[in-house]
Amino acid sequence: MTELDSFLASMLPALTAADTALHNGDPAQRIALWSHDEPVTLFGAAVTKQGWDAIHETFTWLATRFSDCTSFHYEVLAAGVSGDLAYIAGIERTTASVAGDPPGNYALRVTTILRREDGQWRIVHRHGDPYDAASGETVARL
Repeated sequence: MTELDSFLASMLPALTAADTALHNGDPAQRIALWSHDEPVTLFGAAVTKQGWDAIHETFTWLATRFSDCTSFHYEVLAAGVSGDLAYIAGIERTTASVAGDPPGNYALRVTTILRREDGQWRIVHRHGDPYDAASGETVARL
């Protein structure tokens, strides 16, 4: 197994579990995947934040906006590992309730950058934006 294969085998299930939980109103797993050491940045589909305290608050708030996640899938378009840095770029496809509306589908284009800290991969940057116009309308309801 290559280093990239090993990285993806460990991170994709963790990302999927964390984002499924977030879309069911629980931010704990996503919070646990992130580095709490600076610098950390979030260029989210709904908000942009810098610094762990602001990002932590954002994830806690964001979890209150989601519920009833019936599906979350991460389609990897590109990924790489080099030393203690790694990235994943892809499309997240989610079916969940947003802001109390009935569950619906939306998709985000996402790039995630990770740093190895004490032998564990931690997210240090995430950029996401709506994949299409309908997804943009969903994100606007956040």
